[in-house]
Amino acid sequence: MEKGKYGLLEKIIYPADLRKLPIDQLVEVCKELRDDIVNELSVNPGHLASSLGTVELTVALHYVFNTPEDRLVWDVGHQAYGHKILTGRRDSFCTNRKLHGIMPFPSPLESEYDTFTCGHASNSISAALGMAVAASRGVHEDGDDSHTTKRHVVAIIGDGAMSGGLAFEGLNNVSSSPNDLLIILNDNNMSIDRSVGGMKQYLLNLNTNETYNWLRYRASEWLKGHGMMSEGRRKGIIRLNNALKAAISHQQNIFEGMNIRYFGPFDGHDVVEMVRILQQLKKMKGPKILHLHTQKGHGYKPAEKAATIWHAPGKFDPDTGERIVSDSPDMPPKYQEVFGNTLLELAKQNPRIVGVTPAMPTGCSMNIMMKEMPNRTFDVGIAEGHAVTFSGGMAKDGLQPFCNIYSAFAQRAYDNIIHDLAILNLPVVICLDRAGLVGEDGATHHGAFDLASLRPIPNLTIASPMDEHELRRLMYTAQLPGKGTFVIRYPRGRGEIVDWECPLEEVAVGTGRKLHDGDDVAILSIGPIGNTVVKAIHDIEQGEDPQTPSLGIAHYDMRFLKPLDENILHEVGKRFKRIVTIEDGVRDGGLGSAVLEWMNDHGYTPAIRRLGLPDAFVEHGTVAELHHIVGIDKENIINALTS
Repeated sequence: MEKGKYGLLEKIIYPADLRKLPIDQLVEVCKELRDDIVNELSVNPGHLASSLGTVELTVALHYVFNTPEDRLVWDVGHQAYGHKILTGRRDSFCTNRKLHGIMPFPSPLESEYDTFTCGHASNSISAALGMAVAASRGVHEDGDDSHTTKRHVVAIIGDGAMSGGLAFEGLNNVSSSPNDLLIILNDNNMSIDRSVGGMKQYLLNLNTNETYNWLRYRASEWLKGHGMMSEGRRKGIIRLNNALKAAISHQQNIFEGMNIRYFGPFDGHDVVEMVRILQQLKKMKGPKILHLHTQKGHGYKPAEKAATIWHAPGKFDPDTGERIVSDSPDMPPKYQEVFGNTLLELAKQNPRIVGVTPAMPTGCSMNIMMKEMPNRTFDVGIAEGHAVTFSGGMAKDGLQPFCNIYSAFAQRAYDNIIHDLAILNLPVVICLDRAGLVGEDGATHHGAFDLASLRPIPNLTIASPMDEHELRRLMYTAQLPGKGTFVIRYPRGRGEIVDWECPLEEVAVGTGRKLHDGDDVAILSIGPIGNTVVKAIHDIEQGEDPQTPSLGIAHYDMRFLKPLDENILHEVGKRFKRIVTIEDGVRDGGLGSAVLEWMNDHGYTPAIRRLGLPDAFVEHGTVAELHHIVGIDKENIINALTS
């Protein structure tokens, strides 16, 4: 932060400093906080629009509640940049998402003000309910149950996260346990792309009279004051009241139908009003939900006009709003762009093809097909499990779905992949975007576990293309008759080939290819990390390091993790005493483990060195930095081959 630029914000190190200010200064605090976020992210890219939309809410929450003793549980943590700045990290915010800098999403490993892990969506209600139940019993995180101070717990859910199934599981359980949980629904009609589905339309239509809520609150307080409001009676009155209101209005409130008091919707950008409302709700017993209308990107015109683009815009000029884009015609395309264009090409040839994505049509480039074939593409919202089972249902009755999910988010659909696709071997193509190390988004977003977790599942074909041509061929292969459930994983970012278009040709399932021959050591790779192997072999053969001995290196692109190419493995087992495997996924359980198991089962005894991600959560940083740290960059590959 530039010193002397922000008169009020510079005085706020922690929320206790914020609470010393008179309420009429909070509007200026919000303005300075919003300007600081814009200026910081213009040079150090991150998630901009979501955090701009929660500035007033963030200030009001820390002003009313005694954080960190009171618990704020954020959902979809890219809403929480303002929270980070107000909780002791203002001076270090310039390191956000950088190697060894502050984390990209709130984490208790970083700050006591961060109450739970929140890189993924829809978990806040369940986690906060657990904390609220603990608080109702006087138990704190240290396990001491002697605390007398009443802890308040607030879940802040939004940015489309209410479409996630876990959010509804949490809501369903909220009224069945003693708690005073406050749920704040930050309703901005967005996830990354526009929110979709019935819940979105319901929230747009929902309205409750402010005077009615005030009168109801006063009546409740009077009854409690006269000893006439037990917990059982309170629930009975709520049910009766909800039934009468539904009969009169001809509309049932889904939240009050679950015995959760509902307030709203209110303007989430009126910080003074937010403080007033939160102060009232803070005193109320029982679970309650506050519905706020906010605008993603609020207060910064370019982000207001194009919230999807400004979700994570990269570097930009904060004064003009001009984005600093490094694209040029000479650069290879992003893998997602190759996927999007190839999917449309295949869909034009195959009328059975449909596209499914959980809230990521722009991120995965399914918007290319969506624009031209809107009736054959489905954005199901943040609901990965549903996306998979929905795809299975369509496949069962004759369609050929391509279901595109970010690798880390597909973890939420693991059971659906097994139960709803693999058992029947349904013809669904699961495209796992952002596989491997994704960089600055860190541990919650790395696609580290897909190869290892999916490999044991029967009936799956699992493949990873080394480049854009291979991606196109695998997509073509996967939609051919009789291929069953077919998984294709590929990374975030750009590929290797500028001229990426190539003929669509079938790849024989379970076949790899030899890219380079040699007699001393064999290296087996899967996916785009094979391109780094090619560069390492080139440097070794060029003899750039006089200390490096001359080696004959055979390089095999395995292409399929399941089924493995047994012809290649027999060749390698017979010819080589040394084998190196490499993958951009966890080392334990992936390609290296599969090769070890196969060699053991077939009586081969080579020395096998496995390169991959360690048995630890990898921090955030650039992909190049992280590849070096985990030992799968060119330098480490050369060391593995020559040592």
